[in-house]
Parts: sequence; structure tokens; C-alpha cells
Amino acid sequence: MRTKRIVIAGGSGFLGQTLKKHFRESGHEVVILTRSPKRTENGVREVAWNGETLSDWARELEGAAVLINLAGCSVNCRYHKRNRRLIRDSRINSTRALGEAIVNCCNPPRVWLNSSTATIYKHNFGPSWDESGEIGGTPEARDEFSVEVATAWERVFNEAQTPNTRKVAMRSAMVLGQGRNSVFPALRNLVRCGLGGRMASGRQFASWIHEVDFCRAVDWLLEHGELNGVFNLAAPNPLTNREMMSTLRRIIGVPFGLPASLWMLEIGAFFLRTETELVIKSRRVVSSRLPQSGFQFRFKLIEDAFRDLASETGASNSYERHRTTRRAA
Repeated sequence: MRTKRIVIAGGSGFLGQTLKKHFRESGHEVVILTRSPKRTENGVREVAWNGETLSDWARELEGAAVLINLAGCSVNCRYHKRNRRLIRDSRINSTRALGEAIVNCCNPPRVWLNSSTATIYKHNFGPSWDESGEIGGTPEARDEFSVEVATAWERVFNEAQTPNTRKVAMRSAMVLGQGRNSVFPALRNLVRCGLGGRMASGRQFASWIHEVDFCRAVDWLLEHGELNGVFNLAAPNPLTNREMMSTLRRIIGVPFGLPASLWMLEIGAFFLRTETELVIKSRRVVSSRLPQSGFQFRFKLIEDAFRDLASETGASNSYERHRTTRRAA
């Protein structure tokens, strides 16, 4: 296997660290663009950038095989004026800066994967949206700001003039993993504390993807040069919040979980400095383009994903199985 240099912008968060581990264990060189670089480790370098302007970091793109942009301030906060500006600017400015850096390369990355979000689709209780689904916010879901940001984010990405670099926008659903800031440990803790009942009506759908399938999907998009444009990174079986919490309780072995009505969620969100949109929006999203291109999900049912992650070594075993399969191929 030929070693590739893979640049991950905004790679200090959960998904960045997940991909760093994945690529490092696959034998590739990984460069992390981060505001707070730390010491270099085997096979990984961290390089300072501000996510806005061109500087020395742009040289890392010269001759790199892959650029993956995950940059963006966390949406797990209160959406007051300052945070709205940070959420929007951190995504748009970083994407614009990376596009400018690619334009200046003599030997630009062959492929650029840029984060987006499945939140871009309308609040939906009906048939699942695929990549052709309707985009837009709804007052009921209180998601107008999030959809506005996602739309502007993709527009800047699409406007980048990179004729020699293939571009893919990854509209990711909720990624389930063991890492810091993943939603799975938070849900598991709620269940263990007896608070793992339905949230609000419980009718809202949750779309998701196991972290191993997220990494496998990224590999697939990198390896298949004919693929470009928008791809939903979401497992084929979204389910309601009520079903999701019931499944997790069964796997954890907790028979009962107190439900949380909307007014309870509002109070909790205020004290936890977050927004209820993250819970109440119905995200019923799947991917048509990935399966049509030949990709097969390893975790199609959330019960299997939860069971894998709930075991002490589940995630690491999944990574090992993935690497073994790739070596055999």
C-alpha cells in the first residue's frame, strides 16, 4: 500500500480524531490543521492555522493526496448572536480559505471532502430524504439558523474553483462512537441515570451512522474517483427517538427511563447551554448514492451499533475487523 499524505482541517474534534486514528493505523501520513497544535506523534503532525487566512499551513496542501475539512465551532451551545456568528464564520471562512489555498497549489490535492450536515433537510416524519430530499428549515423544528448555515457552507464549497481537485460534500448524520464529544457516551449516561426515556413527543426521527461506517464511507469516497457532489453519510434505517432510547435501555440493561417533555427539555437546554433543536428536529435521512455506488454498511441497525459500542472493546474490535478486511482485499 502506498503511503498518502492526508490533511485534515479542524481535526482536533471527535470526527477528526476518529479519522486520524483510522488513517494512521492504515499506514498513511496525517497532517492536522488546528488552532492549538500539540507535539508531533508517530505518523501525525499538527500544524497551526486560524481557519480564516492563508499562511504557512497552506504549504501542507502542496502534493497532498487528500484534504478533509471538518472545521467548525460546535453547535452544542446557545444560539445567541456571538455563537451564531462563530458557528457560521468558522465553517464558511475555513472552507473559503482552503479553496484559495488549493487554487495556489501547483500540485493540489486530488480530492477534497468537505463536511456538511444532514440537518440541511426539512423536518420530516414521512418517507426518508435521500440526497434529492427537500432542503429548508421549519419553525416547528426551530432549525432555520442551522439550515441557513448549512446552505451557505455548501454554497461556498461549490463556488471554489478547483478544476484539478474532485470535491465531495459529506452530509453526515449523527455519528455514533466512543470518542470525546460523541453523542453515544452522553446517551449511555442518561440511560444509566434513569433518564433514558423518550424526549419530547418521541416521534422525531434520528438518523445515524456508526463511526466505523463513517470511516469506511470516507475511504470509499476517496477510492472511487468517479464520485463527486453531495453524499449523505447515514445508515439505511433511521428510527424514532422513542425507539432509539428503548433500544439503548435494553442493551444497557436498564428497564425504565424517565421521559422528558418539551418544557423539561427547554429548561435543561438553558442550564446546559445548548438548544432543543438538536433533540426535537426529525432527521429522517438515508443515503441513496452510497449504496448505488456499491458501498455496503456494516452497521445497518442501531441495535447492532449500540451493542458494539456498549461493549468495552467494541469500537476497537470494529476497527481491527475493518483493517483486517482491507488487508485481505
